[in-house]
Amino acid sequence: MKLRIATYNIHKGVSTLRSMPRVHALKQALASMEADILFLQEVQGRHDKYQTRHAGLWPEVEQHRFFAGESHHSAYGMNAVYDHGHHGNALISRYHILSSSNHDVSDHAYESRGILHCVVETPAVAVHCYVIHLGLFARSRRRQTEALVEAVHKFSPPDAPLIIAGDFNDWTNQLSATLREQLGVTEVFDENIPSRGFGTYLRRLGGRGPQLRPARTFPAALPWLRLDRIYVRGFRIESAQVLHGPIWAKLSDHAPIVASLELKTGL
Repeated sequence: MKLRIATYNIHKGVSTLRSMPRVHALKQALASMEADILFLQEVQGRHDKYQTRHAGLWPEVEQHRFFAGESHHSAYGMNAVYDHGHHGNALISRYHILSSSNHDVSDHAYESRGILHCVVETPAVAVHCYVIHLGLFARSRRRQTEALVEAVHKFSPPDAPLIIAGDFNDWTNQLSATLREQLGVTEVFDENIPSRGFGTYLRRLGGRGPQLRPARTFPAALPWLRLDRIYVRGFRIESAQVLHGPIWAKLSDHAPIVASLELKTGL
């Protein structure tokens, strides 16, 4: 079985330059990815001010339901709540979502963060999906990563196919080793580094050879920082790419990642 997936921080459906709604253009862009499962961050569940100020440009339903339409299923994890609305993470799936739960991993009062865990019923197997948006501070990200590892061990069977995707805000790439070691996952761009050769030998000895690094996704207009990730377990990675260019730069400050996966046999 093959899956096409994507992760995208959509910046609440508002353009980064003029703070104008781009929700309808975003829906078209998401559909163009042809993804079976979408992992979305900064999804606006409600925003009364935009609803009133931009009538006709702002959907009357929650963004995750608007993006899903009638053809897809959706789940939403509400994280940040304020007087005029709320936002969080969302999962949009071509396949039925068997269950969903949102785990609060907020580390302090100034950032509301959560882990959205969904179990998706694909034609071959149930896939455990985790949508992530970690904090801006390194210590917070470390504690939130520990909470993620604990959640996966607690709620996902060790042999279950697993996808963890989202905005990790980990521009120094300090968290990948922990996830690989404790969860047995692979980042979708890991295979860009040769698995054999003298460089790999050096890397294993002292980290002096070619390093495993995620792709650059931020800012979308000229990606430089490596913020967004997709980690998988139980899948072979057929391809992975960052979508960038003028169109994507207008939609969000992050560029999306799209990956094609194939379920490993025997699962």
